[in-house]
Amino acid sequence: MAEGSETAGAGLQDALERLCSSRTLRLKPETPVCVAVIGLDRYLSDERVTDGYSYDVTVTDGRWRVKCHLSSALHPLVQSNALRCGSCVSVTQLSFVYDERRVGQSYVCLEELECGGEDAGILSSIKTLNALRWWTRDEIGNSMLWHADAPLQSGRKHYLSLWNNEDPHGGVWIPSTPPPDTVIDVSKICLLGDLDVFFASSRRPLPLLVRVLHRSRLRYYGKPGQNIDFPFQAYFEVADQSGVMSMVLWNDLCPEWYHRLVVGSVVYLQHYSLKKSYQNRSRPQISSLPLLSFTNTEICLNPRSPSAIITVIPPKGVQPQWSLPDITYNFSTRHEIESLSSNQACDVIGLVTYVGRVERIRNRNSIPEKFWTYRWVHAVDGTSGSPFILEIFASSQPDIFNNICPMTYLVCTQMRVCREACCSVYLTSSTETQLFITGCHKKQPYVSDPKVKAFIQWTKTLKDSVILRKTAVGGHYCYPPPSPTFTPHTTTANTTATAGQGASLPLMAVADLQGEIESLQYRECRRFAIQGHITAVRYHHWPQKALQSGVTAEQNAPQRIQQLEGGSVAASGGSAPSSSTGNMEQSERPSAAPPSDSTSSPKRRRIDQGSKALQGSYWTRAKVQSERQMKLLEEEEEGGEEGESNQTTWTAQSPHITDNSETGSVPDSQPPIVQPSASWESSMWPLLKQDVTTCISCGSLDPESVPERFRFDDRDVLLHRINLSPSRWTPDVPLSTSSETHTPVDCAGYLTLTVLGLNQQAAVDVLFIPVFSPEDPRGVGMPARVHDNTLMSCLSSGHMCVQADGTHLSAEALMSSAPALEEERLVCVLDVCLLGQNKVEIMCSKIYRTADITPV
Repeated sequence: MAEGSETAGAGLQDALERLCSSRTLRLKPETPVCVAVIGLDRYLSDERVTDGYSYDVTVTDGRWRVKCHLSSALHPLVQSNALRCGSCVSVTQLSFVYDERRVGQSYVCLEELECGGEDAGILSSIKTLNALRWWTRDEIGNSMLWHADAPLQSGRKHYLSLWNNEDPHGGVWIPSTPPPDTVIDVSKICLLGDLDVFFASSRRPLPLLVRVLHRSRLRYYGKPGQNIDFPFQAYFEVADQSGVMSMVLWNDLCPEWYHRLVVGSVVYLQHYSLKKSYQNRSRPQISSLPLLSFTNTEICLNPRSPSAIITVIPPKGVQPQWSLPDITYNFSTRHEIESLSSNQACDVIGLVTYVGRVERIRNRNSIPEKFWTYRWVHAVDGTSGSPFILEIFASSQPDIFNNICPMTYLVCTQMRVCREACCSVYLTSSTETQLFITGCHKKQPYVSDPKVKAFIQWTKTLKDSVILRKTAVGGHYCYPPPSPTFTPHTTTANTTATAGQGASLPLMAVADLQGEIESLQYRECRRFAIQGHITAVRYHHWPQKALQSGVTAEQNAPQRIQQLEGGSVAASGGSAPSSSTGNMEQSERPSAAPPSDSTSSPKRRRIDQGSKALQGSYWTRAKVQSERQMKLLEEEEEGGEEGESNQTTWTAQSPHITDNSETGSVPDSQPPIVQPSASWESSMWPLLKQDVTTCISCGSLDPESVPERFRFDDRDVLLHRINLSPSRWTPDVPLSTSSETHTPVDCAGYLTLTVLGLNQQAAVDVLFIPVFSPEDPRGVGMPARVHDNTLMSCLSSGHMCVQADGTHLSAEALMSSAPALEEERLVCVLDVCLLGQNKVEIMCSKIYRTADITPV
């Protein structure tokens, strides 16, 4: 046995002690050490790593806990959410690292591990985290660093939020507390309008007495190799009787003062500095105040040189003779939003009816790499039949941002109006947006605003049960919808796009999707445009018994999944939802009727259809090899089951990419097939798919992709599901994401489309969920044009029209129009999101016909 190896069955404590006594400082246990992850921390790295960050992981075996450094080779496990709090892992190799630049500092490094290990009752046995003992060794030196709120590696003094850089995180951030009673000398203060005199001279400026009108979110500007402990910055707009000026809070003062300098605070400032204002930044719109704006100079509050002195005056200590301006708001009702110009700022209040899942967008131009987090929210105020459609980015208020839920009163300040020709107006947050939800409104300056009072009076006329039936959370949601016409970019320099850029995306080759999908990080959303032909369509009822039965099958022994006889992918992935009462009728619809030529075999029918299709001009490439391929099909039919194994294998894994040019093999472990209730395939697809070398499968519809009803009793579970994975596990965190609690909003079914690239070498399966009813949040703001309910019309418009008798078109009737796709060259706009835990969502948001494409 090699030095440092461990005997079978050793626990966490034994493994760590053996590691410390090993002369090689490296341990590779014979039996993996099973532990649960209860903490994940991210910070700016001192090492040269791909994304510029490092991670510390706190693990436990139910008795002991230890904080370990994560090897950079394992970072993708965190970034894809495979390694997450509440999960169990098997540690297969770890090492011990001494910090040679400091005395007595050392830490454990996890070098190799396997995710998805057996729980073995670790988490269920933990009643309180205080019962877990921190593992320590006296001879190691100072072990307090192991469980302190600071990174293990030297050079960094704080952690960042796990999924973005805007949210404050950790104990270094002092919470907002009532300011103490103080006595200040206002006889020797100057006004903002007089600061130009001090700026032009070397004299130290006199103290200021100002009120905070606006506050920006935090900006983190840390970079690898930068020697700044707290590289943060926050802007405030402050005012006195002479005007308004920007104030900047720098570095170490941000953790100490950011939470305490709220909108409305009166602040006495000493030992500040002045500098020329940075012009290339956003500013709040404060035209409602009859005050001058001083935009050439800004106030700087620094931790040193000089060290600023900040004093917050308690509200009862503010004197009227100081003549400080009051906080003013510019509330607009939903009805008034329609008349506002694009980019105009406004404040809104509404009753939340829909909350989308938290998603992320990558800023590829930043070093190190960073993400913005955002979510979509609907809110009503009774002045219009349409809700506010709000795109809310993280505002450095994580406790509020993560707790937005239906049936709460939401206030958003400094929202900007966005207008698109293809949809209703919506609002997006700005750098200065502040959020307030139920529980935060008390004593806020806006409570006396007339429009806020009118809104409160309107809500008193509502019945909770009526509003609750109209609420929803989560699911796939992209807004605004793509434009009616498509104009491709002339450059492919930037393939990342938000939902609002769907009309001018660069076209991407289908084969290139593989690399883009593999580069996605947890809840990262990107939009792509591909062109090709739809060669197969399958309709699946939702919910359905076949999908429910798949849960049990998936837990049994692994199995190989072969291609459906109808062609292409049978999908899977994720937990199966249970049937809801509202969708029971849909789930029990009969499957598609057999074709009229049922006496012939499926292969014979495909051969006959293929010979007819060769008369057209579209499949010219297929015609060259048609005789050879048809002969192969004849041989397959004669060979029975043995011949099936020669076909291209389309697997049902989420996500899964098969390269048939190498092996074309099927992974050993596959979820069960979900049989479609109706299907169609192109007459030439059986021939063409044998030459396809890259097959990308999105799997079946995951419950996380479908909006679900909000329920008060399941509030914590629902919020846990639609928020990002937390950086801390506690016994009260809901772990259940079972489909038993998933009650989908009206969703009769979904389509799986197989899109074959123009070169016929790569194909991708994508999901399409039509909007069936106004209760679907995706239907809000969508142009409700009437169409003929053909498959092409549904794919182009995104919704199905209700028939004259009030019902929806059946799956069989919808598929009857599928042959019209046979010779159509199309552009498909795809919304791709990594849901986490190796689940990729590939949604088709719009199909463009050739007539709707503007040539470049």
